[in-house]
Amino acid sequence: MSGPAPLWRADLGDGTYRNPVLNADWSDPDVVRVGDDYYLTASSFGRAPGLPILHSRDLVNWSVLGHALDRLEPADAFALPRHDCGVWAPSIRHHDGRFWIFWGDPDAGVYQVNAPDPRGPWSAPHLIKPGKGLIDPCPLWDEHGNAFLVHAWAKSRSGVNNRLTGHRMSPDGTAVLDEGRIIVDGDAIAGWFTLEGPKLYRRDGWFWIFAPAGGVETGWQGALRSRDFFGPYEERTILAQGRTEVNGPHQGAWVDTPAGEDWFLHFQQRGAYGRVVHLQPMGWDEAGWPVVGDEGEPVSWYRKPKGPTAGPCAPAVDDTFPDGQYGPQWSWTANPEPGWTIAHDGPGLWLTCHRHERVDDLRRLPNALVQRLPAESFTTTVDLVLHSDAVGARAGLAVLGDAFGWIGLERTVDGVHLVHRFASTTAEGERDAAHPRPAVAARARLRVEVSPGARCRFSADTGDGFRPSGPVFAATPWRWVGAQLSLFATAPPGQAAPGHAAFRTFHATPGQE
Repeated sequence: MSGPAPLWRADLGDGTYRNPVLNADWSDPDVVRVGDDYYLTASSFGRAPGLPILHSRDLVNWSVLGHALDRLEPADAFALPRHDCGVWAPSIRHHDGRFWIFWGDPDAGVYQVNAPDPRGPWSAPHLIKPGKGLIDPCPLWDEHGNAFLVHAWAKSRSGVNNRLTGHRMSPDGTAVLDEGRIIVDGDAIAGWFTLEGPKLYRRDGWFWIFAPAGGVETGWQGALRSRDFFGPYEERTILAQGRTEVNGPHQGAWVDTPAGEDWFLHFQQRGAYGRVVHLQPMGWDEAGWPVVGDEGEPVSWYRKPKGPTAGPCAPAVDDTFPDGQYGPQWSWTANPEPGWTIAHDGPGLWLTCHRHERVDDLRRLPNALVQRLPAESFTTTVDLVLHSDAVGARAGLAVLGDAFGWIGLERTVDGVHLVHRFASTTAEGERDAAHPRPAVAARARLRVEVSPGARCRFSADTGDGFRPSGPVFAATPWRWVGAQLSLFATAPPGQAAPGHAAFRTFHATPGQE
């Protein structure tokens, strides 16, 4: 049985595709090919599970396999939300019959996990280089059995950036073997700043580093090459916005195909939608330098890569929560704890109204279940029943970022009410966006319609049809993370059983209702 039609279709069905191939916040993507299959991972920051694993047969149509990281480490540091911390810019490679993912935690250092199968199980996170500000690592095993590691620096933690450090690494990927050297100094390259996100490759006797510079919003993609890993490197800009509308086309993955073609995937920052992923054709000039896109500018449309084809698909959004389980499109905003969900045999997701001191600020709630905004325009609905006698217990559907808005149900001394609340980026807590109204049966259908610019219109049906609620809410990202769709249930501190919320049939359709 085929799934629902994608909210955004990159595959045009005639042998061509349009960008972005992933129209959601798959930030800092990296891709590896193994045989005829492609596997992608991306930054997951402070969410758990983290390190999503996506699969494709053609680089255009993608589905989510699962995650490589069940919980963030150190675990106690992520007991509460740290939205911009955690997993930054991972690299995925295949070596010696195993998949390897390396990532930098800017507050802890460089970690690694590995597995024989991308579906797992994955090894426990292993810290191979501790330190502050170590980000964007990438390993390489060369044809002689030597192993190397390159990483960038976060100025917010280390006081330095715009440079790449290289190490020799143990072949088993468990340790660096030296103190490291600066192998590329961005300050020595005229006009380059914020050099980061390196990806390390080997081709025709050259060490290649693909690395972006110039910042997230307006940067460009650089390529650097040297005969020796430790340099010196020569550099060239291989992709920039130019005359297109694709701002900051950079940071991603060079991948080859079984047909012998080369392609480059990169992100574009799109405000509240996060970092969407584009696919660019790639060739080589007479001097042996990459030529990406249309002579160094992003393409909006192109023929698909030669090779196996797949039916149009995109990462899942809808969820019927079979057997009370949520799908791999969801993560928590902190390391999950036992009891946040309640096992049962029927359909729907039961979320415990987890007691928390700041129920008035969803940004601080660790048990918010989130997934990415799946398209520029879409409508999402979900059914909710609140099973709680705890005064102050509430549950709902939210759009969560540095500002947030939500609609849902709250238990008060006068019964259950439909409530609609929001908080601005500078507010410490939430405010009513509309007057509460009774929800006599303690149930509601909740809806949010998202239009271009991430403008969100909330509405609800408590038995008399959908009625719009409050003004339009403009979603915002966190610093590095796009806004998220969220389901949550919580209650203020207390001793009695907090009850639970039952969610059923999370469904998204293109455009607005």
